[in-house]
Amino acid sequence: MQLFYNADIKNTDSFFSFDKEESKHIVKVLRKQENDKIFITNGLGFLFISEITIASEKKCEVKITEIQEFEKPNYNLHIAVAPTKMNDRFEWFLEKATEIGIQEITPIICEHSERKVYKIDRAEKIIQSAMKQSNQFFLPKINEPISFKDFIKKTDCENKYIAHCVETERKQLKKSITPNQNYVILIGPEGDFSEKEIQLAISSNYHPVLLGNTRLRTETAALVACHTVALINE
Repeated sequence: MQLFYNADIKNTDSFFSFDKEESKHIVKVLRKQENDKIFITNGLGFLFISEITIASEKKCEVKITEIQEFEKPNYNLHIAVAPTKMNDRFEWFLEKATEIGIQEITPIICEHSERKVYKIDRAEKIIQSAMKQSNQFFLPKINEPISFKDFIKKTDCENKYIAHCVETERKQLKKSITPNQNYVILIGPEGDFSEKEIQLAISSNYHPVLLGNTRLRTETAALVACHTVALINE
């Protein structure tokens, strides 16, 4: 199934028209014609099965023939992760985490962060593409970057974890979480969290955790955390 994404389509619509750019892609690039079937999601759990009624590069219109609504996952995972120095590594995480299943991502700027500025425009497109490629109907949310300290202050959740490399008492993440819950997991930069940040997190009821027996890169650690939570919730 080739899935299209458009945030503007609603479950009350009988017909829907794509904008000029998307219409050109559908008709000219993909060579879709009238009466061809189109699958669309708005990223809110809906699948719109439709047929093309107008196949024009300027205006591709579809008639919605069936609407399917999917239930949200039985858990909510929010990973706050420091953007990597090499942008392609962070984008790799965004793509793979979306494929596995994640609900929310926040780039956090830490004391040891090598990348202090991160723009989410491209990240949103990567997440949209990964959602379509993996045939999912819920679009993960990516937030604007925020400082570690401000994130700790504003975020509330019943299950909060910080994955760090300091040799102190930590518990394996896979042994710390229970299914069907909401989770926030902090993943630090290449230089790890500072001791001050770790103590601030712990004092704010974050539980220190391990993600395995080896030292992981930032993007790998974030993906392992994502996959661990997904497996526990299968």
